[in-house]
Amino acid sequence: MLPKPLYDAQDPVTDKPFGDLPEWDLTDLYPAPDAPDLARDMEALKNQAASFAADYQGKLADLTPAEMLGAILRYEAIDILGGRIMSYVGLRYYQLTTDPARAKMLGDYQSKITDFTTPLVFFSLEFNRIPDATYQAVFTAPDGPARYKPVFDRMRAMRPHQLSDELEQFLHDNSVVGAAAWNRLFDETTAGLEFEVDGETLGLEATLNLLTDHDRARREAGARALAVVFQKNIGLFARVHNTLAKEKAIEDKWRKMPTPQYGRHLSNHVEPEVVEALRNAVTAAYPRLSHRYYALKAKWLGLEKMQVWDRNAPLPTETPRVIDWPEARKTVLDAYGSFSPDLAELAEPFFEKGWIDAGVKPGKAPGAFAHPTVVTVHPYVLLNYLGKPRDVMTLAHELGHGVHQRLAAAQGELLASTPLTLAETASVFGEMLTFRALLAQTTDPVQKKALLAGKVEDMINTVIRQIAFYDFEVKLHAARAEGELTPDDINALWMSVQAESLGPIFEFMPGYETFWAYIPHFVHSPFYVYAYAFGDGLVNALYAAYEDGLPDFQSKYFDLLKAGGAMHHKELLAPFGLDASDPAFWDKGLSMIEGLIDELEALEA
Repeated sequence: MLPKPLYDAQDPVTDKPFGDLPEWDLTDLYPAPDAPDLARDMEALKNQAASFAADYQGKLADLTPAEMLGAILRYEAIDILGGRIMSYVGLRYYQLTTDPARAKMLGDYQSKITDFTTPLVFFSLEFNRIPDATYQAVFTAPDGPARYKPVFDRMRAMRPHQLSDELEQFLHDNSVVGAAAWNRLFDETTAGLEFEVDGETLGLEATLNLLTDHDRARREAGARALAVVFQKNIGLFARVHNTLAKEKAIEDKWRKMPTPQYGRHLSNHVEPEVVEALRNAVTAAYPRLSHRYYALKAKWLGLEKMQVWDRNAPLPTETPRVIDWPEARKTVLDAYGSFSPDLAELAEPFFEKGWIDAGVKPGKAPGAFAHPTVVTVHPYVLLNYLGKPRDVMTLAHELGHGVHQRLAAAQGELLASTPLTLAETASVFGEMLTFRALLAQTTDPVQKKALLAGKVEDMINTVIRQIAFYDFEVKLHAARAEGELTPDDINALWMSVQAESLGPIFEFMPGYETFWAYIPHFVHSPFYVYAYAFGDGLVNALYAAYEDGLPDFQSKYFDLLKAGGAMHHKELLAPFGLDASDPAFWDKGLSMIEGLIDELEALEA
């Protein structure tokens, strides 16, 4: 039982105070790493898993509907216990990944919990052998577990890919020295990287942050420092990717998965053709979105060719502005509140109760994420806040995840978890609310242009860049199937998607070919990245329905978030008159980005 997904560890965001930045208070999980409660829960987890197996192994197909409900409730309680423990241990580690004691605790607890939960491996395997007629009868009976049927429908979708009980148990036991170990090596390596820029030693976050500096020389210095250090470590990063891709290929072969990405589609409860329609719509839109926008930006910057350090550069007319934490908080809560006071009320405790860790600190995990923990506690948000307007959008994004997770918690542990394709809905919607609120308050044309350009860039990063990432992963896993990949092989795959997605206005400095190395999604969650583009397209379509005045939009939106993983995306979108399986659906979302670029061009006229 490993830590739950972290949404999202994405945007890079240096080390200065920006007001009284909050830190996590993890006591809602456990008061301390040596707390008796933690030791007690570990013992309880071990005993409950063993007794569950003793009571139910070999008997699932014969349970009455009421007995099946009882079994599921016991399984859910065990899931909460293990999830609570690993959330605490994992979050402590992410606060200081370079601390050997925290790293050891994470490794030890992962190993112990894997051992404790090995007796549970039978559950899904045996469950999937229940005859269809028996399954339908039990899960439609009035005194049975009908509300849990969506969870077990998804579980049974894995039946064609299920291995023998012994092999499944081996994979479970082996996980701590497989992908989880390589994940830790990657995390600890990236957290410990140091970059020399103009005589100053910086960490990864601070160096990536230079790519948005107003001073072009500083941006270039940052980009070149990144390239130097990535190149020094490229052999290790290539080994991580080679090993994880091969491990995945071996498991996929045994499971008879038709493609490397198929397992992700299954877990997301989304049809491969829907993802392919999204991917095709986005790649077809490269010329009219990213190519067009970056050509426009090159003109604003007075450049004939863009370099990689210009991609996220501020506009030359944009005044550098530091937004302190109180203003960031007010901006986001006001935007949420203007949509619905209930939304702001759900977000408020994150600021008041130690549910956010915002400051940049040595050894802290990079990026930003929201971790749902378990439904009996609450989510925690991690930021690396640096006072930039984009950081305010990141705050709005992660709070969206947190609110979504709070609303879905009422479904219970097994049903609350949202498929990744829908997991970005509230986060991207929260960003859009914040952006629209800021735009409505802006009358100065220069500031308006900067806001619009910033939003277009965020959307390009969310849609275009993430689909390019997805294509990179598809190419990498296909190439790895043919044999070991050298660093140069992986570099070439990276450059093929970068040139295609960014367009002919770009030149690429020597060293940029290694920039795949630091991106955590490829390591932690293969093929996760299309969820960002899925979420952005979905939210753009939702927001268009909101702006068009769809009746009862707010209540329908809250119903969507409350559903968690209890419904398929087709059912969830139907009240809004939307259908993600329709290829035209994605063009609607992309047209919103195109419309913002139109607005920018109109400001030039």
